[in-house]
Amino acid sequence: MQLIDHVSIGVPDIDAARPFYDTIMAALGASKVYDRPQALGYGERCSQADTMSTFLAVYLDASDIGVNRQHWCFKAQTRAQVDAFFTAGIASGGRSDGEPGLRPHYHATYYAAFLFDPAGNRVEAVCHAAPV
Repeated sequence: MQLIDHVSIGVPDIDAARPFYDTIMAALGASKVYDRPQALGYGERCSQADTMSTFLAVYLDASDIGVNRQHWCFKAQTRAQVDAFFTAGIASGGRSDGEPGLRPHYHATYYAAFLFDPAGNRVEAVCHAAPV
């Protein structure tokens, strides 16, 4: 079961967010489906024929992000995608909140990386699979 259908993340500057989200979503294999002056979209929306897709929208929002515990975690198919997510995010204006690596306190093969986007939103990529 996939619990999340879609997620929206607010940022105060779309132009600063664009290279960050373009590169981390590409690293995870998510296509960019729109690029508007006030919003970016990645992934695929569900439909009657496709009930399993997931979608991310990044919207222009002037609200203060502040310090909080919320974050968005994206699934990676491989550990290499987690590594690419982290490298791409750092190279495009993000800050590290945890380098790629195992997080055995979650489970034995939980391999993840954590970033702050340029606005301060916390995002994560995780691969649950054991290496092949």
